[in-house]
Amino acid sequence: MQELNFSKFSFRFKNSENKTLIYDEIRKKFVVLQPEEWVRQHCVQYLMQEKGFPKSLINVEKELKINNLRKRYDIVVFNPDGSIHLIVECKAAKIKIDQSTFDQIARYNLALNATYLMVTNGINHYYCEMDFEAECYHFLQNIPDYSRK
Repeated sequence: MQELNFSKFSFRFKNSENKTLIYDEIRKKFVVLQPEEWVRQHCVQYLMQEKGFPKSLINVEKELKINNLRKRYDIVVFNPDGSIHLIVECKAAKIKIDQSTFDQIARYNLALNATYLMVTNGINHYYCEMDFEAECYHFLQNIPDYSRK
């Protein structure tokens, strides 16, 4: 797999039926290693190891309904009270992040109401903080580290 713009993390791999699988600590199972999954697993490790988010507050690849359409988010980080702190949209490294990517995560956030958004293809990372009153988002240098309030 392609080297990404994240720190070096350790992963568990195995082969099954001529496919490489990577262990997902959040889902507690091996999943097929696709380019987007490679980015997602790096991002999960980044959130836990570098930003300090507890594994128990992170959720991966769950379905949500938006205007009666079924969608799947990549990563959501919850606050201890159950509200949503952060949504992460992951793309494969070869996918260019453009306005449609931000439109996608903004649509998800209409249903989820996260404070922060992150979009990454593993090479480029973009961070935003929502301004619900002005109905827009502001770009940040990074997302804040987890802190117990």
